[in-house]
Amino acid sequence: MTALGYLVPEFPGQTHAFFWREVTALRDGGLRVELLSTRRPAPGSCPHPFADQAEAQTAYLFPPGAAALAGLAARPRGLARALAYAAGVSGAARVAALIPSAMRLVQHCAARGIGHVHVHSCANAAHLAALAQMLGGPDYSVTVHGDLAVYGADHDRKFARARLVTAVTEPLAEQIRAVWPGHAVPVIPMGVDVDRFRPADGARAEGPARFVTVARLQANKGHAHVLRALARLRDAGVEAHYTIVGSGPDAGAIAAGIAALGLGDRVEMAGTLGQDAVLALLQQADALVLASVGLGEAAPVAVMEAMACGLPVICSRIGGTADMMTDGVEGFLTPQGDENAITAAVSALATDPALRARMGAAARARACAAFDYRVQAGRLRAALADAGAV
Repeated sequence: MTALGYLVPEFPGQTHAFFWREVTALRDGGLRVELLSTRRPAPGSCPHPFADQAEAQTAYLFPPGAAALAGLAARPRGLARALAYAAGVSGAARVAALIPSAMRLVQHCAARGIGHVHVHSCANAAHLAALAQMLGGPDYSVTVHGDLAVYGADHDRKFARARLVTAVTEPLAEQIRAVWPGHAVPVIPMGVDVDRFRPADGARAEGPARFVTVARLQANKGHAHVLRALARLRDAGVEAHYTIVGSGPDAGAIAAGIAALGLGDRVEMAGTLGQDAVLALLQQADALVLASVGLGEAAPVAVMEAMACGLPVICSRIGGTADMMTDGVEGFLTPQGDENAITAAVSALATDPALRARMGAAARARACAAFDYRVQAGRLRAALADAGAV
């Protein structure tokens, strides 16, 4: 049986739990899935229990090694096609530098019986798969996880030879259709384990309402907007506790914002947590807040996990969030950067336990119906089969 290559850049990483779930479901469904990645992640990048197992199973394409260079010398026509492709895209030298790693991919796929490669990225990894095909390697497909503008340019070239391109939200599918007209673009979100991510048994602890954000610590995730909303509510006498989970380049700025607003007694920065600790935190929280702005957000897995745990969600209208929840039903959708709306939503949930319970129950029901990772992996497999990839 030929295998499906599953290519994720710098796998495994902090945000890659949903990839591991999808691979597990595809394997449970009978596919032989071989993990591929561009390069090894930095030590400690993945805090989850599957990290060591995933890294041990993953073949890394960089550095490509001497065998790849010898392989290129033996395939002059393929090399000419790859060089012509690189010459026709933005950042030609950078893309041409991927060719040896593409040859490494070709050789690895031949050795391991990999007949198709599915790429979970629309940046350089998609170029890499296209180059590998030109060098005589397997066909490929792509899942797009964020706005195309975030992934560089030349997407029409990346998609031109693909058997299938999928998107995790309908807005992303519309972007893909605009540069790849005439093709079906299935919308297949990543999923969560709704059996594991579920409400805790028994009542949550007493005390002020507890809000949590699980996201990379960078400005576009909107932590600063939430902090200013909490400062307003403190001044209005509304009690709320806020836990920030994650790491990133703006950790210092967020800590400085907490201090400047005098929120040290009600805001905690928990740092990077593994899956088990995130689950435990969600099961003791009252709501999730994700106030992202700008580009890059699509179908946030943190929102899915929180909803599966029975939490109402306060989320900005960004990417596909409006497809994931209905404003006023499973939580609140707020305009990007609108601190008045964030303040009102946090206040409503902080002061009304019955509202939290009602929205949380609706969120759990929506998650079970729409976000089960086994269902979504099955849809991906069916789309790949329809495209002749597996």
